[in-house]
Amino acid sequence: MSRHVAIVTDSTAYLPQRMVERHGITSVPLTVVLGNRALEEGTEISARSLAEALQKRRPVTTSRPSPAVFAETYRKVAQAGAKGIVSLHLSAEFSGTYDAAVLAAREAPVPVRVVDTGMVAMALGFCALAAAETAEADGTVDDAVTAAEKRAASTATYFYVDTLDYLRRGGRIGAAQALLGSALAVKPLLQLDAGRIELLEKVRTASRAIARLEEIVAERAGAAEVDIAVHHLAAPERAAVLADRLRDRVPGLADLHVSEVGAVIGAHTGPGLLGAVVSPR
Repeated sequence: MSRHVAIVTDSTAYLPQRMVERHGITSVPLTVVLGNRALEEGTEISARSLAEALQKRRPVTTSRPSPAVFAETYRKVAQAGAKGIVSLHLSAEFSGTYDAAVLAAREAPVPVRVVDTGMVAMALGFCALAAAETAEADGTVDDAVTAAEKRAASTATYFYVDTLDYLRRGGRIGAAQALLGSALAVKPLLQLDAGRIELLEKVRTASRAIARLEEIVAERAGAAEVDIAVHHLAAPERAAVLADRLRDRVPGLADLHVSEVGAVIGAHTGPGLLGAVVSPR
């Protein structure tokens, strides 16, 4: 990575560790509160532990990193030689992470550009990768921000959940509130739109919803060169099947990432989540 521009993101990007290390990206963890225990995502709580807690209906909440955590991160990155920092985060509609980063950036020892990508999961991860690759090519802070924002603008995120209950509890549903009265009668397909979760389609069965998810992703990808991420929570078989079918259906597929979401996103979607991110290069 360029010694002059450093890239910071947060743990909800769910970037593969090999990519974090290869590009020198710094990830700041969000916190999951399980009962009376506050645990850092990615280091202190696993997706499996979260899924088990949710299935047992144990109370689970999430919280942003504090401005002090961001301030310490920016200080360390500057000490390592960065002359500027691009800090890319999940949608401000979901979390106060962006606001915390903005507060810390004001006191940072080097200039920091904080960006609300409006994304989450590998949709955010692809933005961070675009910024890092630009920095590696000796791009400026402005160049890296532009690359991330361009990637965000072209990226689409779709997902299926077994129930809207977890999204309702966390207040993350948005326009899909209209589904609440009939949630038991439909299987919702949702999308990320302008940083918010919105209803895409109502489907009667889980199998049909997953098949429709495949169709939508393939249609969105078209013949362009694209990266795709398939995410799940406690549904590895579903994810594997979807990934295999997309390999066959997307002619311009460049990279395909399959991973379980972390505890922060999982806490708001619940077990059974199946999602797909389509990101043109």
